[in-house]
Amino acid sequence: MEQVIVVGAGPVGLWLAAELRLGGVRVTVLEARRERDPHSKALTVHPRTLEILAFRGLVDRFLVEGPHIPSGHFGGLDDRMDFSVLDTPFPFTLAIPQARTEELLEEHALAAGATVRRGHRVTGLTQDADAVTVTVEGPAEPYTLKAAYVVGCDGTASIVRQAAAIAFPGTDATVWGWLGDVVLDRPPAGITNLSGPHGGLMMVPLPGGVHRIVGSDPAGVRPVHPGELTLDELRAKVAAIAGTDYGMRDPHWLSRFGNATRQAEHYRAGRVFLAGDAAHMHFPTGGVGLNVGVQDTTNLGWKLAAVIDGTAKDDLLDTYHAERHPVGAELLVGTRAQTALMTTFTPEGQDLRTLLSRLIATVPELSRELAERLSGLAVAYEPPPGAHPLTGKRAPNLRLADGDLFTLLRPGRHVLLDLTTTPYEGWPAAALIRPDGHVAWAGDDPSEAGPLGEAGH
Repeated sequence: MEQVIVVGAGPVGLWLAAELRLGGVRVTVLEARRERDPHSKALTVHPRTLEILAFRGLVDRFLVEGPHIPSGHFGGLDDRMDFSVLDTPFPFTLAIPQARTEELLEEHALAAGATVRRGHRVTGLTQDADAVTVTVEGPAEPYTLKAAYVVGCDGTASIVRQAAAIAFPGTDATVWGWLGDVVLDRPPAGITNLSGPHGGLMMVPLPGGVHRIVGSDPAGVRPVHPGELTLDELRAKVAAIAGTDYGMRDPHWLSRFGNATRQAEHYRAGRVFLAGDAAHMHFPTGGVGLNVGVQDTTNLGWKLAAVIDGTAKDDLLDTYHAERHPVGAELLVGTRAQTALMTTFTPEGQDLRTLLSRLIATVPELSRELAERLSGLAVAYEPPPGAHPLTGKRAPNLRLADGDLFTLLRPGRHVLLDLTTTPYEGWPAAALIRPDGHVAWAGDDPSEAGPLGEAGH
């Protein structure tokens, strides 16, 4: 019997597989596709995700793959948030195609000892008190596979979520955006944001001489899917917004996306868990989806490993939903708010965009607050009653006598810090840091930290 089956070999599933292997867990990843999807839905890696990659010694491999962008947009507003002021070693976003991210994460998972089976489509599951059995259509024939736990990282149409009878409430699409990866004979310099009554768009250069153009316009404000996007339609939309089509030709990918917004009612159902798009779907504003999914599984991975190896009780697994469901709910609030800004084309809507854009440019506190939320650096988990105020918060990369915190987190274990010789403002004499980089406990006496596997740790 397997210890954990992960369904889905996207970035979220591959990262979880590597995290589980770090904890000594046997893990098999089942992926329906025979080949990796060449189209990259996600392009943006945010600062908190870069910190997580640094925890595991991977960040340098990613940083050389694309440009570092020291700003970010909120709702496509003209004035951008300044990421350079953020308290992180990585005060920028990294632009990297999802296909390359998956390639790097799969190398990492395989090197850690995970098994990845491509062309194996999960069609259902059943569970009892001791195990979960999944049914699979393999390349040769159907089969079943049993595991102690199953995690659905299989996207918004998650078979795992459906088979586990986990509700997915929310709202249907009322707005449709568009996306094109195309060649431009007359490209603009760098990243371009444009908006007005005819619509809004963003253009980002990709490797291989291709530009991604993503945007929305008044014709997309409708409850019915507008049909397949054509190059002529994209060319006309871009020209209406920008006054030129930039010599657009040779489309590599044309697509539409809607603002359907949903969240799984529960992230855990017995021995089944959900993460990433299987747990939350939304309009892709701010490029946060991949990042929140990776952060979901960074939270879940060490907890599953601790329960499987017997160092923690089963109720530790309940803290996954308790901690990450509110993060997902806040994600939906943020993406809905940005969607409203991006798809308002009336004069009143344009004035609202102008006002908020000016505030971002002139009120540094607002810019920083929005940047911390978007980047994932603001995420904090509810502390237990009576705990030190630092409990549940993200720990920065504290510099210590024997190195730095992020390096100490590489083995994926708790780190107990003695800060008496290297005090930090606002920190007590000791702190216990979880494998996901959040504070499990803080106080003046390290002996009070308690067992590392306790719920809340």
